Amino acid sequence: MCGILLSIAEAQEGGQAPCGCLHELFPKLQAATAARGPDAQHTLCVEIGNTELQFCASELRLRGDSFVQQPHIDAEGNILCWNGEVFEGLEVLPHENDGVKLSNALSACRDPQDVIGVFGEIEGPYAFLYYHKASHRLYFARDPLGRRSLLIHYPDEARPYFLLSSVSVGLHPGYSLEEISTECVYSLDLDSLTSPGQKITDVRKCITSLQRSVHGVTLPFAQPAPVNSSLPTDPPKVTSLDCIPPHLTSAVDDLIAELDRSVMLRVRNIPRSNNTLPGQARVAVFFSGGIDSTMLAFLADRHVDPSEPIDLLNVAFENPRKIAVKVEGNIGGLPKREKKQKLRDPLDYSSVKVSYDVPDRLTGLQEVEELRRLCPNRTWNFLEINVPFEESQNARATVEALMFPSRTVMDLSLAIALYFAARGIGQVRSHPGTEAQPYTSPARVLLNGLGSDELLGGYGRHRTAFKAAGWQAVIDELQLEIDRIPTRNLGRDDRVISSWGKETRHPFLSLSVVNFLARLPVHLKMDPRLEAGLGEKLLLRLAARKLGLVEASARKKRAMQFGSHSARMAPGEGDRKGDLLLDRQRISDE
Repeated sequence: MCGILLSIAEAQEGGQAPCGCLHELFPKLQAATAARGPDAQHTLCVEIGNTELQFCASELRLRGDSFVQQPHIDAEGNILCWNGEVFEGLEVLPHENDGVKLSNALSACRDPQDVIGVFGEIEGPYAFLYYHKASHRLYFARDPLGRRSLLIHYPDEARPYFLLSSVSVGLHPGYSLEEISTECVYSLDLDSLTSPGQKITDVRKCITSLQRSVHGVTLPFAQPAPVNSSLPTDPPKVTSLDCIPPHLTSAVDDLIAELDRSVMLRVRNIPRSNNTLPGQARVAVFFSGGIDSTMLAFLADRHVDPSEPIDLLNVAFENPRKIAVKVEGNIGGLPKREKKQKLRDPLDYSSVKVSYDVPDRLTGLQEVEELRRLCPNRTWNFLEINVPFEESQNARATVEALMFPSRTVMDLSLAIALYFAARGIGQVRSHPGTEAQPYTSPARVLLNGLGSDELLGGYGRHRTAFKAAGWQAVIDELQLEIDRIPTRNLGRDDRVISSWGKETRHPFLSLSVVNFLARLPVHLKMDPRLEAGLGEKLLLRLAARKLGLVEASARKKRAMQFGSHSARMAPGEGDRKGDLLLDRQRISDE
């Protein structure tokens, strides 16, 4: 994983400073880009006419035997800034760097169709900038699911420069950022942009949106497969997870094989960093004890060096609002004046013992014991990451800056949980009940279970859709889920997690897994006729039970912000809507 950054502005005479806010903004973006890739950073400049392009990239070495500095430049002067991983479609040997291999493949491209063809053949999370020198074209895009961040600022009269960036530095007068759509690969004609009479503010006219197909043919990894639209008539009901019915046997085995391969591709051949010693963890899992994270941990055990621990990152927040309810009861029903006074008065902690026994901590502690029984030769470091309220509030401005332009209450409650979990500082116990010891996870690859609910019908809205309009409504909702994945929170999560110089990988969101599940008939994935804890994500539950994960297979879904208590932490925030903009929340609090 890496950070990438580009600015395009009119060249300044005599080496003068860049125009306007860019002079102050660009170094800040460079520093944030370097945090994503602490192993190497480099910036280079290219001038075309009176226009200057600044390419900046950083490197987090997770592939190959040696450090590779980017931007990558080939013999013809083409430039690649690469933030991604190639897991399928392009052979990358253990000692090789995927950015170098990709740059070599792109060097043979002569036109836009060739470039689209290269990226349509590879699977993995990515965002890239590619300058093709011969044609003076700049290509840029994110992968079809949007698993890596890439933000864009279009020039205006007050800020006459073009920006592409993996990162943001929060609200800033120097840009107006938005996430790039994943629908297309974009091509900027630099000859047109730099032609006489053309202004930098006309850049939109010089950008072409290129469909992810070559001569009308859809490429293997150009887009997710559509959801199978076949309607079941009256499929047999599963009565117990202990018995896989014949019509589901093949699907269960295939899911295990697909997910196992996806995990294997994401945990093998991870090079040690300079700070990682033999026998230390190179892989960690965001771990709540739920079925998704437990499946990933169990499958990772098959492919991670048996001499190394796997770190299970479990985050819990001190939540004064929850504590206040315990101490004073629910004040929601009090008269308005009395309620305001209660919220104004600070909570008396003298009689309160702060506990981090949040729901995700309790299920995590139960589930790590199941993993220890099933995988007794593995050291499982269950990392208790306890976040005091004061520490979370002190980090709030940093997290808001990292996640920008995401700016809602829900964005913050999810981002702050990931921020502290990815930091990986907490305590571990050798056995339940023993004294905790301080521990900082050295792992730089973090597995994330995101995607299973969207693909396998894990949300309550899928059951609601079935009750309203039957199986067709569920199929329609599942298609919407896949369509919405690129526009939801993957870019935000990437910006937050990678600020620690670590990379999150999503085995459920491999396009191979996504396409496999999309093509399965709906009744093989879920059954909303069955009770909660069985019908949602039925296929995954059967797979987990077959692998021996008895406790995990029966757990109900719980959102991360509620399981960790990162949501609505201050007294009086219980009725805050998740889609409320943070700026508006502050105004309403004043």
